[in-house]
Amino acid sequence: MSTPLGDPRPLLVVVSSLSRSREYFFRSVSPHYRLWLLQGGAGRTDEVGWELPYLVGHTVVDTLDADAMTEAVRAIPGPVAGILSYDEARIAATAVVAERFGLPTSPPAAVLRCRDKWLTRQALAAAGVPQAASVAVAGRDEAMAAAARIGYPVVLKPRNLAASFGVSRADDEAGLPAAYERARSVSLPEAPERFEQDVLVEEFLDGPEISVDAVVAGGVVEPMVVAHKQTGYAPSFEETGHLVDAADPLLADPELAAVLGAAHAAVGYTTGTTHTELRRTAAGFKVIEINGRLGGDMIPLLGLLAGGPDPDLVAAAVACGQRPETARGTARVAGIRFYYPDGDVTVGTLELDEQLLPPQAYEAVLLTGPGERVLLPPRGSAWESRLAHVIAVADSTDELRGALEDAAKAIRLEPAGAPT
Repeated sequence: MSTPLGDPRPLLVVVSSLSRSREYFFRSVSPHYRLWLLQGGAGRTDEVGWELPYLVGHTVVDTLDADAMTEAVRAIPGPVAGILSYDEARIAATAVVAERFGLPTSPPAAVLRCRDKWLTRQALAAAGVPQAASVAVAGRDEAMAAAARIGYPVVLKPRNLAASFGVSRADDEAGLPAAYERARSVSLPEAPERFEQDVLVEEFLDGPEISVDAVVAGGVVEPMVVAHKQTGYAPSFEETGHLVDAADPLLADPELAAVLGAAHAAVGYTTGTTHTELRRTAAGFKVIEINGRLGGDMIPLLGLLAGGPDPDLVAAAVACGQRPETARGTARVAGIRFYYPDGDVTVGTLELDEQLLPPQAYEAVLLTGPGERVLLPPRGSAWESRLAHVIAVADSTDELRGALEDAAKAIRLEPAGAPT
């Protein structure tokens, strides 16, 4: 496709649209950038449909293969200003392609350090960044020995997955084998090859959990969105919701800023956007993980709706070597809640009565449909467990929480007979 004559927008390559839940990215960015989508890969559809109105072109290519993407980018007409991906499985290959074309990026080794949680742990430990004690293990006996050294309770997690897949807590030696098997057995279609030491046994950090979506330019880390995470379904750490206050004092907290800066320096992340998860313990902030991309679960959209900068536009600007716009508007509170059945169920009908949604509701979406088997964590997680989500915007935290509670009345589930 040729470049429209006189169109001054920079050409930005996006690697994988992931799913329609990310349409807000394209809505925000396409008015300011010409978007070319690279789509396809193992376990991922090659079809491009809903994305088309936002694009000037697209290429079907294996987006897990840096060499294949390099050739695809080389064939795009006109100069490419930048390339980015918010898809965890593709951020490392995307960094390789960016480096080959001299486009703004953190070093691929730094992105890989974020992708592999054990490499993250080693880098943070070497730099003295506060974090959970962690041991990589290759079997159940090693896991038992590591837990005994660290002290119960412990958290077991896969080394290189995302979205809390396979993460669970073991309170004692009797609970460790099941937690180890959950971490060891969970897999995703596009997960990297397994490591010999593919499970981490970690210290359980007590205290509220937050995530920080930040922009990194010239090695300087600037927080954009602080999200307070709600979790449930112990011993799993299922992410059941997030709350964002654009006036959150943590955005200017010097201790948090120091930990974030030290963590990014430790892994060598210099350019792009990140999603860092931390717990505020009695001893201060401690890092759970750093992801070399914006957060999922609609967190960037929550930041925008609450009155903060638009993280997607910021990500596009940094990827194209431009100065990002991080000004803030009127501060409000935005949140998302994910709704689950009372127990494992096969869906007969699932309906959303919009008349019953509270006035604060911004968006309500059903996430499954008739005939689907929905399993509660830890048997299912994230994509397999949720019936719906609702996003709401309010003037206070209490108003927001009340609205998200009321929104449950709009979701109607009828099971399909007895479970099979």
